[in-house]
Amino acid sequence: MSEAGYTPAEIMTIAAARKLKNGTVCFVGIGLPSAAANLARITHAPELVLIYESGTIGAKPDVLPLSIGDGELAETADTVVSVPEIFRYWLQGGRVDIGFLGAAQIDKFGNINTTVIGSYEKPKVRLPGAGGAPEIATAAKEVAIILKQSKRAFVEKLDFVTSSGYYPNASGNGRPGSRGRGPTTVITDLGVMRSDPATRELVLTAVHPGTTIEQVRDATGWQLKTAPHVETTSQPNERELSALRDLHARTAAAHGNAATAE
Repeated sequence: MSEAGYTPAEIMTIAAARKLKNGTVCFVGIGLPSAAANLARITHAPELVLIYESGTIGAKPDVLPLSIGDGELAETADTVVSVPEIFRYWLQGGRVDIGFLGAAQIDKFGNINTTVIGSYEKPKVRLPGAGGAPEIATAAKEVAIILKQSKRAFVEKLDFVTSSGYYPNASGNGRPGSRGRGPTTVITDLGVMRSDPATRELVLTAVHPGTTIEQVRDATGWQLKTAPHVETTSQPNERELSALRDLHARTAAAHGNAATAE
C-alpha cells in the first residue's frame, strides 16, 4: 500500500480502465483485463460493450468471472452467440474497437507469450496457452495489454511468440495479414507505454505517482526508450478505488480470494 492509500495493482487496474471509453466494443481477456474492463463499465463507461470469447456479448457480471465459461457472463449478457460467430462476424469483421489482453512475457514490439517459459519441448513453466489472444491481437482495431512489470516479464526475446505485435524484419507493415493497429498501449504497475507510430517500439510515456523513470527502466529487459516528456498518471480517485475494492470483495465472497489474485 502506498502512502497515498492504494496499491500498485490498484493503480494499474484503474489506469487501464481509464483507457476504455463509453460505447466502446471491447474483447476482454480473463484476469487483469477483465478487472479493468468491468471497473470501467461500473464507473465512467456504463455503455461499454464487453465481449468474451465464449460468445457473450454485452456481459455485465457483478463479480469477476473465473473463466470465459463462467455462468455469470452468460446470465448477465445482452445475448450469447456461438464461438465461430464471435470470431468470424464480430472480431474478424472489424466490429471490435479494442482488445484487452494479459501476458506472461512481452517484448519491445508488443509481441506476447502466454504459452511456455523456457523451451517449448522442456519448459520451466507451461502457461495457459493462446486461447483467442492471437486472433484478438491481429484483428481488433487496437490492443491494450496489462501486466505487472519486471525483467522476467519484459524481455528482449520471448521464449515463445503466442500473439503477434510487430516484427521489424517482416515484409509489408511487419504484421502479415493484420487488420488492426496491433498493440498500442501497455499498462503496468509502474507506468504506461505506447507504441511509437514510426518504429512500433514501445516507449514509456507515463509513470505512476511515486515511480521514477529509472525504476521502470530497471524493471525492463531491454533498453527502454522514453517520450520527450514523460507524464505522471493521475492518482486514483475515491470513486474508482471504492468501485474496484467492492468488485474484488464481491468476487472473493463468491469465488474465494484466489479469484481476485493479481
